[in-house]
Amino acid sequence: MQDLVKIILKSGKDQSAKRFHPWVFSGAVKKMHGQPAEGDLVAVYSNQDELLGIGHYQQSSIAVRIISFHEATIDRDFWYGKISNAIAYRRTTGLLSDESTNAYRLIHAEGDEMPGLIVDFYNGILVMQMHSIGMYQNRELFAGIFKELLGDAITTIYVKSSSTLPAAFRDTAEDTFLLGNQQSVEVQEYGHHFAIDVVEGQKTGFFIDQRDNRKLLAQYARDKKVLNMFGYTGAFSIYALHAGAREVYTVDSSQKAIELTDKNIALNFNSDVNHHGVVADAFKYLQELPDDFDLIILDPPAFAKHHNVLPNALQGYKRLNQRALEKIKSGGLLFTFSCSQVVSKENFRKSVFAAAANTGRSVKILHEMSQPVDHPVNIYHPESEYLKGLVVYVV
Repeated sequence: MQDLVKIILKSGKDQSAKRFHPWVFSGAVKKMHGQPAEGDLVAVYSNQDELLGIGHYQQSSIAVRIISFHEATIDRDFWYGKISNAIAYRRTTGLLSDESTNAYRLIHAEGDEMPGLIVDFYNGILVMQMHSIGMYQNRELFAGIFKELLGDAITTIYVKSSSTLPAAFRDTAEDTFLLGNQQSVEVQEYGHHFAIDVVEGQKTGFFIDQRDNRKLLAQYARDKKVLNMFGYTGAFSIYALHAGAREVYTVDSSQKAIELTDKNIALNFNSDVNHHGVVADAFKYLQELPDDFDLIILDPPAFAKHHNVLPNALQGYKRLNQRALEKIKSGGLLFTFSCSQVVSKENFRKSVFAAAANTGRSVKILHEMSQPVDHPVNIYHPESEYLKGLVVYVV
């Protein structure tokens, strides 16, 4: 094994690592034999000198993100095996051979046992987004492996990490093309068409994680008057319109988002459709909403990224859902989501419960939703199941 800085955990603080959870918190560290730099590989040991794993060191509350729970040499062959396994998993799901879909996630961080790394594929464009310096330092190595494994299926590789790395490194990290220079592309998702700009778009360019939930929405949208809050690209709206919704409103606080929605509407429909793009604050818009919407979608950005703001986030979800539940038509459907990793399924459900109770309306749960198969949940890392959703029927 490589000569690595040795990190010793306090007695009793090693159980999480022994259960293959990839995060070592700074409060669990007893001592370090050396001074690792941000992104360095380190070896994690119990207080009984038992090797627990090898991972990337970082100066934060999560001190180490473990990439191997066994003795290993972390070299190109190691990463080649990790990436090969991730691609093989997606082939098993059938996603890579689905001709109606050419946008999907290839690496889902902890879900693929590569914490700190996100890789999305958009019809030939590969976008790599790093959340740790350890992963960022390997960007060119990863690019070479993906090119070798996927060949001509990749025409462009773009690294987009300047806004996701630890704050101290954001000014020095450069968003850059490692292969090609294609910035925008048209993709398909279950046959629906979307314009993607990987440089200017949010996240890596598109919210791939709602793919299956959009498909579910289509089952209920026919003849409905639909409100899509926090609409961004208008993806839910396009699924609703294709499914036969009689009228759809897409609301977002960003003018650029509504312009992108309009562009995607034009990509999908040759003739005029009954769609309205609205630039407005979500809470104010819901407050003044008429009570004739049959279906409302609430897909807000993450209200909480850290546990210290969790109580405020849960109150935010409650207020948002209460306003929608108060306004929705009797017999209506609410599709409501949280993408906050620190908000558990139970906490989100309790927030929606509290919102429903405050309205006094009869509310039934039709579906519980999560993320699609290309965003796998590591059974040892429940936090990798970050997307939670409910479909409720309101009387």
